[in-house]
Amino acid sequence: MLLCQPGATWDAADLRELAALERQVFDFLGYQWAPILANFLHIIIVILGLFGTIQYRPRYIVVYAIWTAVWVTWNIFIICFYLEVGGLSKDSELLTFNISRHQSWWSENGPGCVRKEASMSGIAGLDSHSYISVIGCALEYRYIEVMHSSFQILIALVGFVYACYVVSVFTEEEDSFDFIGGFDPFPLYHVNEKPTNLLFKQTYLPA
Repeated sequence: MLLCQPGATWDAADLRELAALERQVFDFLGYQWAPILANFLHIIIVILGLFGTIQYRPRYIVVYAIWTAVWVTWNIFIICFYLEVGGLSKDSELLTFNISRHQSWWSENGPGCVRKEASMSGIAGLDSHSYISVIGCALEYRYIEVMHSSFQILIALVGFVYACYVVSVFTEEEDSFDFIGGFDPFPLYHVNEKPTNLLFKQTYLPA
């Protein structure tokens, strides 16, 4: 079947890997530690699922399918975080584990954004600091993050359907193997074991 061919498997895995690596790069640039860890786990599980598909290991594919549900949930949380749904705030330090006050890399480097720095030398205790303002952004950074998460959800759903399909194909192959006697303790072809009288007759030779 087409979806189980190596070429189709590699193409689907490449898309998932590239999407995860692209997101990992921008999360690294923004010091978003929670997404960095989640992306790292996601990349490992995608590789595991690919290995299970190539090596016919349904258990690995099931692990990938379960992780896909977790990954979708995580991305829904990211969408709610940036849209400030349910009391969440995009300005909180939740994604950085309260280690730093960094925000998304797109907050200062989005399309059309112009970054300006103004000295704060007039304020006591802040002589070595500068105030950074970002203007002219064509699209607010939180919507870029929402689009990233939405794309990840779409790919994950496709991957989940694909994983379920592959597991069902492997299961059908195992069932058909059982049906033809792959695990039958009795051989498929039996030798005719009917006793023949010739074996038990005593032959008499003429004197």
